[in-house]
Amino acid sequence: MVIVYETERLCLCVFEESHLESSKQFWGNEEVMVQCNGASPHDVLLKVIQAYRKCHEINGLSVYAVKDKETDEIIGASGFNIVGPLKEVELIYHFRKSSWGKGFATEAANACLDLAKNNGLVQIVTASASLENEGSLKILEKIGFSYKGMKWFDDTEQEEPYYEYTI
Repeated sequence: MVIVYETERLCLCVFEESHLESSKQFWGNEEVMVQCNGASPHDVLLKVIQAYRKCHEINGLSVYAVKDKETDEIIGASGFNIVGPLKEVELIYHFRKSSWGKGFATEAANACLDLAKNNGLVQIVTASASLENEGSLKILEKIGFSYKGMKWFDDTEQEEPYYEYTI
């Protein structure tokens, strides 16, 4: 397993095919993904994992599997959706429900900001969350993102609070 960053409790790892079953607990879980336009069908998750692995190989940044060091389990995903030049990337994080409320998302998001700073090309990190997802909105403010206003997102088919973090 390729570890790209470690915190006190977590490892951010390049996704592997062996993470497929774990990913069903967050990306494939309707309750976890309810505010992100729903869960991904289980039959596409392997393609998602492979795409994020390739993204890391090409860009040196991607969305990563988040491993809990204590349990040695993949508990979520955190990192960057990259749709253009690395100048601007989008921070995302998703965690299985049993990992909510333990500070893992904040810890992983902070680790991702360090990765972006160390990359040398990233200048702006963007993020958004549904208005109903108060926990994610608090995390963004806690780790230093600035609220920029409401913005329409085609992927979630809704207007959401939009945030930026300048490197």
